Amino acid sequence: MDTRFRTVVLLVVFFVGAFVLRLAGLQLFQPEWADKADSLTSNRYTIPPSRGLILDRNGELMVGSKATHDLTVTPRLLPKPWEDWLPDAARWCGMTEQELGDALERARRYSSHKASSVRKGLNTSEHARMASERHRFPGFAFRTRPVRDHLNPTAGHLLGEYAETTADDLASDPFYRMGDRIGRSGLEKVYELELRGVKGRESVMVDARNQVRNTAATSSDDRPAEAGQVLTLTLDLGLQQFAESLMDGKKGSVVAIEPASGEVLALVSAPDFDPGRLVGPERGEYYRQLVADPDKPLFNRAIKATYRPGSIWKMVQGLIALDEGRIRPGTRFPCDRNLIGCHGPHTQDDLRDAVVHSCNPYFYRVMQRVVSAGDGSGRFEKAANGLDHWRERTMAFGFGTSLGARLPGTSTGNVPGSPDYDRVYGSRRWDFGTIYSIAIGEGELLTTPLQMANLAATLANRGWYRLPHFVQDVGGKGKPSGLGIRQETGVDPKHFSPVVDAMRDVVERQSGTGRRARINGITVCGKTGSVQDEPRKDHSVFIAFAPMDDPKIAISVYVENSGFGGEWAAPIAALLIEQYLTGEVTSVSRLNRILDADLSDPYPEPEEETADATEGEDPGDNGP
Repeated sequence: MDTRFRTVVLLVVFFVGAFVLRLAGLQLFQPEWADKADSLTSNRYTIPPSRGLILDRNGELMVGSKATHDLTVTPRLLPKPWEDWLPDAARWCGMTEQELGDALERARRYSSHKASSVRKGLNTSEHARMASERHRFPGFAFRTRPVRDHLNPTAGHLLGEYAETTADDLASDPFYRMGDRIGRSGLEKVYELELRGVKGRESVMVDARNQVRNTAATSSDDRPAEAGQVLTLTLDLGLQQFAESLMDGKKGSVVAIEPASGEVLALVSAPDFDPGRLVGPERGEYYRQLVADPDKPLFNRAIKATYRPGSIWKMVQGLIALDEGRIRPGTRFPCDRNLIGCHGPHTQDDLRDAVVHSCNPYFYRVMQRVVSAGDGSGRFEKAANGLDHWRERTMAFGFGTSLGARLPGTSTGNVPGSPDYDRVYGSRRWDFGTIYSIAIGEGELLTTPLQMANLAATLANRGWYRLPHFVQDVGGKGKPSGLGIRQETGVDPKHFSPVVDAMRDVVERQSGTGRRARINGITVCGKTGSVQDEPRKDHSVFIAFAPMDDPKIAISVYVENSGFGGEWAAPIAALLIEQYLTGEVTSVSRLNRILDADLSDPYPEPEEETADATEGEDPGDNGP
């Protein structure tokens, strides 16, 4: 037993001694190995993922990813003093000495051991030129990262901005590091978690100059990057691009919806911007130009702008009154212009003709019956309770709500109730005679273009709608939950017949104010509106759906400060409807008239005759 124990001890001593001697020999007599060990270290790199692709409803790629190069610096690896090599390095970087010096100082303050960006978004030629001389400048390196690639300059307001992270982003989510990008607005922001992907990790051996020496070095948690999920939109790219071309040179918006699904086919805010120019080295200058533009191209008029609805509101009034039993389709009221101004050669319309003629006194009487039927003992209390009941019925159409929209900044508009008037006139000190302007879509009423397109979809469906939405599929998993939920207005479908018939007459009748929206072979149902914006010209407004008996598209068009609803908004809507339903436009004259229109002057000529505040189209207009 003692012999075996001694043998084991001797073997252990022998091997330990041999190991110590060999280690001493390497350190004392072969210093090149010590230098090599000192010069090599293991670095772990984060692999940025490709951001998820964005497709239109037909699978056409709208937004992809492409590689770009950033010049980075690790301050601890820079030779000293800086002054000896800074001028040469600045020329190499394509920067002034001041710019490079400031960038290096910011990098040093951030971290001496971590790489910071010096120049971002180098193009291919710049990267190639600089890469050939990088060995002369220790401490500098290139980092390749994916950036957004907008294949066409379209739908910028909907897609949103993809910009560099802020200090708040870095503090709130450990996923992000300095220099990363994040969805800042639009769908890029709403679906940031789905689009951003998963970062990868890679371990490599680098020397003291931060040059990779062994890519085979691995760690147990090394992993490849995972691309973000594919986002399929409800948008029809061709229709979107066509709508943007029609709105070029104008201010306003277009919103088109598929009535049966609530899917938004096009969403245009004019003037717009090129989202591709907000990615890359020109972003800063381009963004400053957009902010300084007095026409506010960054403002999304389709979902944020609010307008008085004008004449279009009268259809909502009629439907509520029908459902409440306050009128019938054949109910007639005299066109008493002592009550409120009106226009046109009509005298005593029924509901259908009142919609066609946009008769103000008719809808004054309609809303008066609804509001005055409120519960209470006196006229003030009746008016307050009646107005609140009317407001509740109105909001069932989606007015005064965001329509479940998931785009940041979506406006709800305004549908006034009794508390609003109590604050102005005192509690229960007003009646219908105080608030009658809202009967014809004026006064305190405010709606958005998205809400008006949704109204067109509701009329197309005869009483119901699905919440408008912009995404059809995320990552192959289908539509996100909560999108496209069916909403009921509570109005019996039978009451829609006279209103829909009137909308057809607006377009089809020889005297209709929407004659410019006619399309051969397609029955279009529409309603014009002219919304006051004194002292400037009225806003031209039109909503429509088509075909009448099997609606495939519902649309709202706003052209700011351009005159009457039938003059500009109606033909724009007709062009879009025809293009979507048939794949072509047959009226070249109508198309050229819109494309060539100069609507830049919002102020009317002094000698022009002042039109009626609500609707003033020439009823005999039968232009293209």
